[in-house]
Amino acid sequence: MGKIRKAVKVLFATSEIAPLVKTGGLGDVSSALPAALSALDVDIRLLLPGYPQLLDGQKKRTVLAEFKALAGFPPATLCEIQLPHGLFAFVIDCPPLYQRAGGLYQDDLGTDWPDNALRFGLLSKMAALLSNDASPLPWRPDIVHCNDWQTGLVPAYHHFTPGQNAASLITIHNLAYQGIFPPELAEPLGIPQQSFSIFGVEYYGNLSFLKAGLFYANHITTVSPTYAKEIQSSPLGFGMQGLLASRAKFITGILNGVDVQIWDPQTDHLIAQTYNAHQLELKAVNKIGLQRELGLEMDPTIPLFGVVSRLTYQKGLDLLLEIANDLISLPAQLALLGTGDLLQQQAFAALAKTYPSKISFTSQFSEHLAHRIEAGADMFLMPSRYEPCGLNQMYSQRYGTPPIVHATGGLADSVINCTAETLRNGTASGFSFHHFNPAEL
Repeated sequence: MGKIRKAVKVLFATSEIAPLVKTGGLGDVSSALPAALSALDVDIRLLLPGYPQLLDGQKKRTVLAEFKALAGFPPATLCEIQLPHGLFAFVIDCPPLYQRAGGLYQDDLGTDWPDNALRFGLLSKMAALLSNDASPLPWRPDIVHCNDWQTGLVPAYHHFTPGQNAASLITIHNLAYQGIFPPELAEPLGIPQQSFSIFGVEYYGNLSFLKAGLFYANHITTVSPTYAKEIQSSPLGFGMQGLLASRAKFITGILNGVDVQIWDPQTDHLIAQTYNAHQLELKAVNKIGLQRELGLEMDPTIPLFGVVSRLTYQKGLDLLLEIANDLISLPAQLALLGTGDLLQQQAFAALAKTYPSKISFTSQFSEHLAHRIEAGADMFLMPSRYEPCGLNQMYSQRYGTPPIVHATGGLADSVINCTAETLRNGTASGFSFHHFNPAEL
């Protein structure tokens, strides 16, 4: 008889998951990756904060354990729920930290929640406890998979916790967000004083959740091979390049993927007309539908560029603002969906008001509209200054909407630039520019 293979047990700790609670690519990956691992017979459980979007309206919520006090955190209850895609998740029910209106990390005015250190410190503390032999649960993981700064304290807690700990892996989805807080928060977070040094959680006099993860984790992954190299030097190391370079042999760059069940133009129920690679003429139905929905001139011959993005410095959409008038005079149209920087929102709103038949700007998050832009646009714009991976360029290629990207990070790894040679051998999948300036875009 062959040897029976034991399933690897993984605790996947994350601060968001699509479509229930999402601000960006982390939410998408936190939904798609565990599902993909489960399909490969990995025994995986997710750990999430108890946001109202996760707990309200849950028909079945199983209480697993009660915690009166963990370090300086409020009492909490650990529950189990089943997510829409069928996987099970542990959820930390702690109303003082998670039951509130507003965003995951910020209030409605865009200001960071003042207790974010405690909110995500508790997420890290619970992940560390559940992946230690002192866990109150019979299910024990072999690996705890941490994601970004919000779970960065897990490896640090492990380092200072006796007993048997699971192996720790931290994925950097975006190094620019580092979870930096005042040093006096170390005590309520239960971080030992001896860890507050350059060889630990200290970062220029403050406490950094992300640095804790990068220093103490058994292994580090990033979301593309190119980004794994870029972050080991300035400027994309964002102050962590020395530490990352010193741990180079423990860093692996793995290109993100997309959920091919959700993002499939042949079965997508959110778009006007389904199609596939052999029916690209049906894409025109989606274009006319998008023009109609957004109040753009319904002209099948005018190029329509799509953008679905956070409006931040990273995403490079200030370049698009600089060339907007030139774009319109081509002639061309622009359908933009995104929220973020207030000045950029105002600038794009003003352009849409000036050119209502040519430019549409929707300043909210809409999963439905995101799908319709991918299906209806002729081309997709992603001029990111830097991009750890990016997902929209992958959605775009899947929807027959060639992306136009700045060749950085995962954009360089996933888009094959259109040249005479790549056209000839059939590998071209988009357009890349290398020098970050308006003329190049």
